[in-house]
Amino acid sequence: MATTVILVRHGQSTYNLEQRMQGRCNKSVLTPAGQDSARLVGRALHQVSLNTLYCSPLARARETAEIVCSEHSSDLQPNPSDLLLEVDLPLWEDLRRDEVKERFADDYRRWKQDPKNFSMEIPTDDGGTRSHFPVRSLRDQAQQFWQFLLSQHSQETVAVVAHNGINRCLISTALGIGAEHYQVIQQSNCNISVLRFAGGLDDIVQLESMNQVGHLGGDPFPDLRPGHQGARILLVRHGETQWNRESRFQGQIDVPLNDNGRAQGQRVAEFLKSLPIGFAVTSPMLRPKETAQLILQHHPHVTLAENEQLREISHGRWEGKLEAEIQAEYGDLLDQWKVTPEAVQMPDGENLDQVWQRAKIAWDAIVQTYADRQETGIVVAHDAVNKAILCNLFGLGPEHFWNFKQGNGCVSVIDYPKGTGGHGVLQTSNVTAHLNDGVFDQTAAGAL
Repeated sequence: MATTVILVRHGQSTYNLEQRMQGRCNKSVLTPAGQDSARLVGRALHQVSLNTLYCSPLARARETAEIVCSEHSSDLQPNPSDLLLEVDLPLWEDLRRDEVKERFADDYRRWKQDPKNFSMEIPTDDGGTRSHFPVRSLRDQAQQFWQFLLSQHSQETVAVVAHNGINRCLISTALGIGAEHYQVIQQSNCNISVLRFAGGLDDIVQLESMNQVGHLGGDPFPDLRPGHQGARILLVRHGETQWNRESRFQGQIDVPLNDNGRAQGQRVAEFLKSLPIGFAVTSPMLRPKETAQLILQHHPHVTLAENEQLREISHGRWEGKLEAEIQAEYGDLLDQWKVTPEAVQMPDGENLDQVWQRAKIAWDAIVQTYADRQETGIVVAHDAVNKAILCNLFGLGPEHFWNFKQGNGCVSVIDYPKGTGGHGVLQTSNVTAHLNDGVFDQTAAGAL
């Protein structure tokens, strides 16, 4: 049984509305819209049995936590922790963002482009200065919080209400993502992210979903950031197959969607119906191709392109076998696959390094072709390939294979705000709200 952590960012604050830098400044409070969003979070979590809830002691987060608790259960009370304080930006706090950009132009550019090495020179009492590295310090704080939480709440379900920066660091330190990718993770006001821990930080940690906003009643995905100049790519996993349902390894055997998978594809199509889809790419295999075709029913002007490099991993002699059959014949190798998948060479099949390389080739080609367009497009592929694409976004190797969950029919959103001239930004991951009620992914936990 896993330890489940539901991560929430505070609701819209007065400083959010005024476009001011907040950091650890405690003058900012929730707006009426922020209070309403906090209520919606509480209602979304109402059916989840929470053992406890931790929050930042800053007013905007603490008020959000109090509202969530009041909507969720009369017994649930917030527990403030200084380990959830927001990123410390003492020279910028209270200033409008445009003031910071003007007065600290070079520093602000470094903050955005090289957060790992960005520092501030902070005056000291003796008249000197000290170098303060905000992101490095915040990551240390996040790791301390994880060590505390995982030691105190093993196999429990815990909610955490905090801030944009600390939430980014909680996610990245849990998954092994480096500080240089701080700006690549987005956290919207009152979003919900779900992490599952098999044990401690050295064991498998899975990001089940990230930055869900559908419970807030507006658009299903986070808004495009101001000044966005490039493409938004929706990464979709195909709908369910009968072999997914049976936990039978399919790999490159061309299994079609089952009835539930086609129903999932229809629900994905309805979910994306109102979006102005401008391009579409799919793996040539039946299950993603049929999913893509269902989505494009509502976008008949779009031509569906195929990319051979998006094919699912080849499981070799495992393909067509149930997990129990593989356990009987290849028990040690299957056990290794579940813990250290990067070390496994599938019998007569592929290893993950090969999948990583071709997934990167495929994604780079898609980005080069489409990222400079101010359009939204879809890429429909498979569990292993989608995981490789998401890992590659953060420079993570095959040892991180189990970090990102990809449910049947899920949608993840990767933005290219500067087109091919900038890095992709993960806006949201493994959205399945169009397929099931609640905040958890309930799609089949079948074999790849």
